[in-house]
Amino acid sequence: MPRIAFQGEIGAYGHEACRLTRPDHEPLPCPSFEEAIAAVREGRADLGMIAVENSTYGRVADVHQLLPESGLWIVDEAFLRVRINLLGVPGARLEDIRRVRAMAILLGQARGFLRRHRLAVLPWSDNAAAAREVARLGDPAEGALASEVAAEAYGLSVLARGIEDHAGNTTRFLVMAREADWSRRGALGMMTALVFRVRNIPAALYKAMGGFATNGVNMTKLESYMVDGRFAATQFYAEVEGHPEDPPVARALEELRYFSDHVRLLGVFPAARLRHEG
Repeated sequence: MPRIAFQGEIGAYGHEACRLTRPDHEPLPCPSFEEAIAAVREGRADLGMIAVENSTYGRVADVHQLLPESGLWIVDEAFLRVRINLLGVPGARLEDIRRVRAMAILLGQARGFLRRHRLAVLPWSDNAAAAREVARLGDPAEGALASEVAAEAYGLSVLARGIEDHAGNTTRFLVMAREADWSRRGALGMMTALVFRVRNIPAALYKAMGGFATNGVNMTKLESYMVDGRFAATQFYAEVEGHPEDPPVARALEELRYFSDHVRLLGVFPAARLRHEG
């Protein structure tokens, strides 16, 4: 059976995304995003499921800086509706809980519930690991925020379901592979991911982006970060609608290369249905 690596332990939301979108792959838990990427690069896994952003919390820190150096290609995207649950040991009640454990990104998605119930928070390295720790402690005052998959995995009870602040709370994942696949054409269109750099001079970004506007190419994402901790140049991660071989996208990329000293494609993948369903 092929394997798909994800950050976290059994029961993590990355694990849930793997089960939902790649049921024919064996999930491989990894302690970090770096380890999940390395597992694919080194051949211990065939694919990697990498979380990149959440609709409530925003982008996952550092991930976009890992992608260009990963040596992998983006071959797909997956959206997971994140339902946050408060887990406790069997027999515990909601009013017994005094402290909850979870990753900071998940704590940030359930601030309202935590505030209303005056719960102390303990930032944890992984949500499933937090659930496992609560099971180990066996204390009805200790809780974890995690998925129902984690509750099943570690024998915990769900004390409160759907405690996220926003009903549409969703995390987007990118699926990474060792080889690019440009042969596909998705039923709902294709997406192209790339990074590029511009010098820190007036109008540099405006000129670099001009080709996408004049060729009618929709850019759905543009994020910036410094290169090697320096202020002299900025690197951008971008996603655009279309395939690099589509004439409008090809012309836009050609113009981008004229104004940028570094352009690198990171992947071409089918657009997910959720993009069109809102």
